[in-house]
Amino acid sequence: MSSVSTENYDISALQEARRRTLALVEDLDDEQMIGPRLDIVNPLRWEIGHVAWFQEYWLLRHLCGREPILANGDAFYDSAKVAHDTRWDLPLPTKAETIAYMTRVIDEISHYIHHESSSDDRRSAASYFLSLALFHEDMHGEAITYTRQTLARPSPRITNAESSDIENQTALENIESDAFVPGGLFIAGNTSEQDFVFDNEQQPFEVQVEPFRISRTATTNGEFARFVEDGGYQQRELWSDDGWTWRETTRAMHPVYWSLCDDGAWSRRNFDRIVPLEEHHPVLHVNWYEADAYCRWSNRRLPTEFEWEVAASSEPDSNRKRRFPWGDEEPTPARANLDSLTLGTTDVRALPDGDSAYGCRQMIGNVWEWTASDFTPYPGFVAGPYKEYSEPWFGNHKVLRGGCWATRARLISNTYRNFYKPDRHDVWAGFRTCAL
Repeated sequence: MSSVSTENYDISALQEARRRTLALVEDLDDEQMIGPRLDIVNPLRWEIGHVAWFQEYWLLRHLCGREPILANGDAFYDSAKVAHDTRWDLPLPTKAETIAYMTRVIDEISHYIHHESSSDDRRSAASYFLSLALFHEDMHGEAITYTRQTLARPSPRITNAESSDIENQTALENIESDAFVPGGLFIAGNTSEQDFVFDNEQQPFEVQVEPFRISRTATTNGEFARFVEDGGYQQRELWSDDGWTWRETTRAMHPVYWSLCDDGAWSRRNFDRIVPLEEHHPVLHVNWYEADAYCRWSNRRLPTEFEWEVAASSEPDSNRKRRFPWGDEEPTPARANLDSLTLGTTDVRALPDGDSAYGCRQMIGNVWEWTASDFTPYPGFVAGPYKEYSEPWFGNHKVLRGGCWATRARLISNTYRNFYKPDRHDVWAGFRTCAL
């Protein structure tokens, strides 16, 4: 939440997020902003309108009691009530009309923040819902990037002056060994004093974690290629029942965007381009079933989400819990590949300044990491005002941790819990492993 001022209630962060959202779709025309009907993406014209509607709903209508700006806005953009597969059939406003609506919403929010949120109660509520609106837009910005990948659109046109800080770092160190993490009692969940905490990170509670060994880096393309080349997708004994059903249904023989070149080398589709497979970059666009099968093949396992959090957050012989693997200082390009600075992944051996206390590298940024854990509520869970954020998804999703290259730095921390169904391979997800 570093970009949100809880005393001045400055909406500059929300305005920056809006500029990023519009930059992500700037080159797409109205037809491309609808796109093909797929189960795993939204029509982008609907998605950007939904982002603005969400902010209008919580900051203008919920807090201020305003009337809706669009008479049919709820029928278009309320994701809890508008079924996913119907969103392509809606008579949505044009891209230009949608952007005009987005602009009006943020202008009216700015007026509210500066002129109407004077009481203590209103300032507190404004702080909470500004954060909710900001992070919600950040999440959809990341979703737009993987939608562009799914639909083979060009890489988004985002320029970042800091990108060379990541790209120019030389990754020379061999860190293929495991990190040993001693067991003990650990406080799981968000223990920070931030005004805004996602409901699924609350309430903090004590867990017992046995000693374990975890890979210092995420699994690489090169490592996963050996699994593929050994016939890993054809060996039934490596797959769970649900995983094998998925593999048989999809006929998958390798990660979704991989292809084999005439010379026997692997390549992958990166947005609309075919690029050589980077051996030391993390494997990505693999689902939970693929990660689980790889673990069986390599005689390893996925970490639980609490093991992941302990490896990222704790320190030897200390009760201190770090907000990030390296400490409590905010992310920088030298510590984590975030904020779309590189528009892609980087070498898993890079960024030693971001190591955890146990020497685990890039636990924040670069690629989301699947864990073994089902997405379930913590003890004492109470849904936040936005009740549809977590509660509907408990039980049939898996937890991912750590963020990816497209995740905004202000959103992510060691305790952030992402969640997807185990068959999703369109998101920027990979994994790291533990010794048995």
